[in-house]
Amino acid sequence: MLVKMKVAGIAIDPLANTPIVILKDLEEQNIVPIWIGILEASAIAAELEKISIPRPLTHILTKNIIKALGAELKKVIISDLKESTFFAELFIDNGKEVIVVDARPSDALALAISMEAPIFVEEKVINKSGREGLIDDKTKKEFEEKKWAEILDNLSPEDFGKYKM
Repeated sequence: MLVKMKVAGIAIDPLANTPIVILKDLEEQNIVPIWIGILEASAIAAELEKISIPRPLTHILTKNIIKALGAELKKVIISDLKESTFFAELFIDNGKEVIVVDARPSDALALAISMEAPIFVEEKVINKSGREGLIDDKTKKEFEEKKWAEILDNLSPEDFGKYKM
């Protein structure tokens, strides 16, 4: 089952010093944290804040190609989580068929925000993200998995400020 989500914010993991994009469902019952790179976090933050970049970043180039081909981004799905790696898919409608394209979640999210396309997460990914595969060895030493899941369950966008990096 797919769960519609939104980007609730971006934070920095203080232990790993890595950006995290926080997805939250519309009912604010489920949170999915995805660790991403600093450049990808900057692209997502720029889209969230509607900051104009003088030259197109990769997600803007992709947006421009999709539009130039007369296609539309119908949705983005965060489809899987395997060995601490998230997987995403772009659903692009060219008027004749819907083409599914594999993508990194960070790129898919930046593109979805830019093109105002809905973001969905597979329920199995939500379930996995709260329990397994997300905590690196350094973080495991600091937090027990149960405590980490409890922290994630209780996060709110206000905990992160306004997209500070």
